[in-house]
Amino acid sequence: MKHVETIDPALLLSAYAQGLFPMADGADDPSVHWVEPRLRAILPLDGFHLSRSLKKVIVSDRFRVTTDTAFAEMMALCAESADDRPTTWINPVIKASYERLFRLGHAHSVEVWLDGALAGGLYGVSLGRAFFGESMVSRARDASKVALAHLVARLRAGGWRLLDCQFITPHLASLGAIEIPQRDYLARLYSVLSEGAGGGALGAGAGAAAGAGLPSPPFVAGDWGALDALGAAAPDAVFGAERATGSPPGYVIAQLLT
Repeated sequence: MKHVETIDPALLLSAYAQGLFPMADGADDPSVHWVEPRLRAILPLDGFHLSRSLKKVIVSDRFRVTTDTAFAEMMALCAESADDRPTTWINPVIKASYERLFRLGHAHSVEVWLDGALAGGLYGVSLGRAFFGESMVSRARDASKVALAHLVARLRAGGWRLLDCQFITPHLASLGAIEIPQRDYLARLYSVLSEGAGGGALGAGAGAAAGAGLPSPPFVAGDWGALDALGAAAPDAVFGAERATGSPPGYVIAQLLT
């Protein structure tokens, strides 16, 4: 098996803590570059737009939703070309680096299944109580919307304070995402990472531009499994038994989002 270089996990997490993230120019590009958008998309966790039609889909439990069960497969699905996205920024270095972060517990995936096949989902990076969405994909109508709804519910249940979406799109905007200047984004990010952290601040740098020093680890983490406790306690609407997947039924997700 050919060895693929990876970005050092400490370097990668340090970059996220400073508002940066890596991308490649294409799947075949052997290198990566660091990106710091002038305008940043975030989705306020109390501002998810749950339309009546999406609520109906979620409550119907037409899709089965899991988390962290198929991280590599989710990355591969996100990297596939599609009619609306013929190229990808996910190259072998990116893929290997985030799979390494996943093994370390700093990356997560939300998988949406339909008739036993992976129909969509998302993955991202977790640092403290900030979650950085990396990529989202849909191979069936509403699959990515369901994935994002489950993610927001999970983050709310687990005490997260910030959901970074990187770049705004009409799809994300329709679900409640907004766009803010990078300076304001850094102020929010540093504030979230500083909550309960005992490490103080590291230097000035970009932090000075945001009005605060860059916080240093350890950061107080959100609880990724908090939502699963609700799922274990919620009776299944069809079988009248506890759900083996631990993923709460749709009505619980809908309640958390309203």
